[in-house]
Amino acid sequence: MAPNNHGDHDSYVKSGFAGKMGWGSKPALLLIDVCNAYWSKGSPLDTSSNPASAAAPVSIAKLVAAARDGKVPLIWTKVEYTEPDMSDSGLFFSKAPLLKVFQKGNETGLESWVPGLEPKEGELVIPKRYPSAFFATELNTRLRLKGIDTLVICGVSTSGCVRASTLEALCLGYRPMVVGEACGDRSPAVHDANIFDMNAKMADVISESEAIEKLKIGWP
Repeated sequence: MAPNNHGDHDSYVKSGFAGKMGWGSKPALLLIDVCNAYWSKGSPLDTSSNPASAAAPVSIAKLVAAARDGKVPLIWTKVEYTEPDMSDSGLFFSKAPLLKVFQKGNETGLESWVPGLEPKEGELVIPKRYPSAFFATELNTRLRLKGIDTLVICGVSTSGCVRASTLEALCLGYRPMVVGEACGDRSPAVHDANIFDMNAKMADVISESEAIEKLKIGWP
């Protein structure tokens, strides 16, 4: 669902939400946790029962191709825990014990990249332990060094790591552009609510076609 189709859209706009921040001049594509765990039957994190989420990898692939065509930086995140007792997941583990699928030494293939959506040599991969791609990682430093001012955001899950990364991107001064078709969540209602809320408060939710056009143009 597009944010402007939500039943509360007009009320939010009238109150002063959902302004447009617009694009900067140096975008990067941020791919949040695009791994098999979210699109594999039997996985505790599977989102593919939601048709919109099942279709997201196709949309993500289009963004990847556009970014590579435009020579725009691609940044991939992946969840990874290295402690045998999962202590490096902190209290997050008490809320979501299923995070054990991302433990080193406990590999099942769910932690692997979705086939056809793998980083190429030279593309940045950021391991993370918590929902935000920024928290306790080097992402902000690496973006600053490249002069990046805009993040085109896609991946999973909409309500979790996508939302957390989007909010922190805004707080750090980046322009978050969330591509709704390229994000996934197991619940259509949860996905739609978070897409609407991100657009209202912390991001511009943009179409796949707008993202592709801007990524192909690349940097000035």
